[in-house]
Amino acid sequence: MKVVVTGGAGFIGSRLAEKLQESHEVTVLDNLSSGTEENISEDMEMVEADIKHDNLEEAFQDADAVFHFAANPKVNTFPENRQKDFDENLKGTKNVLEACEEAGVEELVFASSSVVYGEETEIPTPEDANLDPISMYGATKAGGEHMCQVYQQIFDINLTVVRLANIVGGRNRKGVIYDFIHKLQENPERLEILGNGKQRKSYLHIEDTVDGILAAWRSDKTVFNVGSRDSIDVDGIADVIADEMGLNPVYEYTGGEKGWDGDVPEMRLEIEKLVSTGWEPRHNSKESVRKTTRELLEGRQ
Repeated sequence: MKVVVTGGAGFIGSRLAEKLQESHEVTVLDNLSSGTEENISEDMEMVEADIKHDNLEEAFQDADAVFHFAANPKVNTFPENRQKDFDENLKGTKNVLEACEEAGVEELVFASSSVVYGEETEIPTPEDANLDPISMYGATKAGGEHMCQVYQQIFDINLTVVRLANIVGGRNRKGVIYDFIHKLQENPERLEILGNGKQRKSYLHIEDTVDGILAAWRSDKTVFNVGSRDSIDVDGIADVIADEMGLNPVYEYTGGEKGWDGDVPEMRLEIEKLVSTGWEPRHNSKESVRKTTRELLEGRQ
């Protein structure tokens, strides 16, 4: 098959593109605002384009499937930047959908997020739970899902939605693991932790994530949670990182139940639907954090 990966130079998209290339012809589409060409193999076709305003139809011509992973890479840019989530997560997705319809793309995989569920939800959270996001990032991801579903119904696009937990790995140059490492490299004796350190979430290593996304794509079902079976709190993440760095820092907290406005204090996804396809995560949350910490410290991607 010929597939296009939007955001294919970014953290998740690039690892997905590498896996897809083992069996398919892959084109990466990216504006390189957060992704880098270093993440793309030399024998992979690269189209530099911006999903927000460029014409994508030519890049999608003859494609059998589009994996739409281009988005705002950070969940907490609002309200400082009040346009970014809308432009990259909603406007960009609308342009991708239009290009899919115009180019006759039959299959679309949309990268959504666990934050679409919000904080007033059961734990673990099943796919049929209400979408009640409390952040602009979550709201635009939920809106992207709904737009995809409309195009699925009207234009008969075969849609797969993957709601991702916190995805980690050595190529990810953002997030709590990366931030903690750099804070401790600057000051090994103390570590500032946003909130109270008790925020508890599910973390999944990128290797398991990519396998889960492909298992969801091959399935005849539409919406899947992709995460680990367990969770780890922020203090636990700090403990793992300090242990790997051979440090014993004092933790200092900014206070409050949330790390930032719109943060969901607890997240763990119900993943039995994806497990029923034959997929199973090889690493739990703590193992994913430790593996990622080692990859970052060793410069591995």
